Amino acid sequence: MKQQALANNATGAPMNRVDGRLKVTGEAKYAAEYNPDNLTHGVLVTSTIPRGRIKRLDTAAAERAPGVLAVITHLNSPKVPGYGGDVNNGGSRMEGQELRVFYDDQVHFNNQPIALAVADTLERAQYAASLVKVEYEAEAHESDITANLGQAYPPKRNNDHSHGQPYAYRTAPVRIEQEYQTAVQVHNPLEMHAAVAVWSAEDCLTVYNKTQAVKNSQSDLAQAFNLPKENVQIFSPFVGGAFGNSSRVWPPEMAAVLGAKKVGRPVKVMLRRDQMFNMVGYRPHSVQKMGLGVTADGTLVGITHEATGFTSRYEQFTERLVEPTKSMYRCPNLNTTYRLVPLDVSTPCWTRGPGETSGSFALESAMDELAYALKMDPLAFRLKNYADLDPENNKPWSTKYLKECYQMGAERFNWRQRNPAPRSLRQGDWLVGTGMASGVYKADRSPATAHAQLLADGTLIVRSATADVGPGTATIMTQIAADALGLAPEQVRFELGNSAFPPAPGQFGSHTAASVGAAVHDVCTALKQKLQELALRQTSSSLASAAPTDLVAANGAFSLASKPAVRVPYTEVLKQQNLPLLEVTLESKGGPEMQAYSGKSFCANFVEVHVHALTGEVRVSWVVSALDAGRVLNHKTARSQVLGSVVWGIGIALMEHAQIDHRYGCFLNHDLAEYHVPVQADVPAVDVLFVDKPDLRLDPVGAKGLGEIALIGFTAAVANAVYHATGQRIRELPITPDKLLLATGS
Repeated sequence: MKQQALANNATGAPMNRVDGRLKVTGEAKYAAEYNPDNLTHGVLVTSTIPRGRIKRLDTAAAERAPGVLAVITHLNSPKVPGYGGDVNNGGSRMEGQELRVFYDDQVHFNNQPIALAVADTLERAQYAASLVKVEYEAEAHESDITANLGQAYPPKRNNDHSHGQPYAYRTAPVRIEQEYQTAVQVHNPLEMHAAVAVWSAEDCLTVYNKTQAVKNSQSDLAQAFNLPKENVQIFSPFVGGAFGNSSRVWPPEMAAVLGAKKVGRPVKVMLRRDQMFNMVGYRPHSVQKMGLGVTADGTLVGITHEATGFTSRYEQFTERLVEPTKSMYRCPNLNTTYRLVPLDVSTPCWTRGPGETSGSFALESAMDELAYALKMDPLAFRLKNYADLDPENNKPWSTKYLKECYQMGAERFNWRQRNPAPRSLRQGDWLVGTGMASGVYKADRSPATAHAQLLADGTLIVRSATADVGPGTATIMTQIAADALGLAPEQVRFELGNSAFPPAPGQFGSHTAASVGAAVHDVCTALKQKLQELALRQTSSSLASAAPTDLVAANGAFSLASKPAVRVPYTEVLKQQNLPLLEVTLESKGGPEMQAYSGKSFCANFVEVHVHALTGEVRVSWVVSALDAGRVLNHKTARSQVLGSVVWGIGIALMEHAQIDHRYGCFLNHDLAEYHVPVQADVPAVDVLFVDKPDLRLDPVGAKGLGEIALIGFTAAVANAVYHATGQRIRELPITPDKLLLATGS
């Protein structure tokens, strides 16, 4: 049966966040704010070497300190059955062995947790942690990807791709070969990682933690401790930003669980800001070689993209660096490779637009360079090589409105009036430049289940074990449910972040709206059908003789299309049936027909920059972001998602760089004073444009991924604008004044 889009009523409206008041009044409860009875506090002691072994641990003074209940190390930690053999890697879906907390004397990276001081107050735990003395047997270490490229290897999850003739770009009359690099970037969400662990019995565990996936946390902890899943409960109703770094169970959570098991009381562990830099993941440095070749008229002949990232020695973290290259442009000959360099560092993790954000910088910078080599407009060059089918698999797109993005963005930005010559525009001491880039990101759908319950007073409660890390999940689900059942949004309550709720995928990969949104739509539609059957069955009802096709569900009541004056509230239907509530649980997933299409979201970013001619300071002065992300479910929260991507894109392009002191394998700028992120003064006017056309092949609500697409290609648009302003091509992010001054010889 053909899927139908939702009626445009609540869905799409710029509705305020349903949890907004809770957040601004402080009523929203985050992980570190749970304080169960008899709570204790745990403070981590971390390694000061990047590789080696612990030769001696002296915890005696710490254990004698006032209020200290235990100091947990590999010497006395409770056993973790899951550490004994193959494990699920903390829900990471990575190859290798996750870091086993307090397992043995081995040190794998600087800042690795090696002990946990547990005391009755936070201050006493901090003091106890400071008293722990450690002696190491250090080994030679490596933490620099650029110095170890010769050690790169193909990961087990190898996704190299080739069609046509590899390296065919070398035969083209016009070609470029360049290397691009991106720096280590850190998520730095506002909320620190925290976990409160409670063992209520020998085999029952409750954890209040910060997670994007309560079901993953539940499964991973159950597996680690050899428990039935129902014996592990995870609560995470509010998450203060994550961007990928709350996608697995990290050492701090495991330390809290082990601490609580050891002392027999609840234990809270919360990280400091400096510990957030490499204890809970980050975006790894990338080195990428691009080769592109075209005919004289601008038709692509071949593309080669060789990408290298790094990972820890104990795990293989892979990201999607080459994915944009596979699908962005029509090209008969294309080959991509992805390699990993093993280093003595902690395992990186997914970071907003994981892989695509870094990979698109290389691809879209190279496309701009090639356009200039051709003396061709960069937008016209992209249109010349527009892909009507997905080049990776020759499948038709589920929907693709990138041309509309180009048109809308170019018109708003006045792109056609641009003088293409570098250094052609100046305002006083500032050189002015404009650039653009394209973006592509996967749009898919995972199975999800929702439970809907209509109460006797007309209130609808919908539950699903998804998460809301900030995009407004609860709000759009409320809107979808309201439209599907025919209620006002004020009558709907959507609940999430509880592992006891029906299963849902984690909030990552830009698939929550399509996956959980489809489940909410389908379960509320099923509930409406069930309610309708009850209404038609009631002989005393004014709807008794009506045809089902004549029924209209709206505003909390059934009415007849042929007789609008006839109206039976949902509450009356339940009352007539003597029902205190009506409920449905339903799983929603895509059918095999989805395999016939390639689902992607698309964007076009246009950027204006001002570059100071003497100092090399770069300021982004205007952004136009045009997006094809399917149906927009809430124009206010959707715009906010794009603004967030633009802000982070400015940070990645111009300032964010977590610097490692390779002598010691540790981060140098591990706070927000030295790790620079954009502030309000760095963010210009941003025009956000949505095509807003549904993709009903992907899901019944018509949504495609939005959380990451605006970031894909954005850094290249900034770099391309900097080139237009200065005539200097910077191929290593971030674009800092020193690089521009060196390029100009100033």
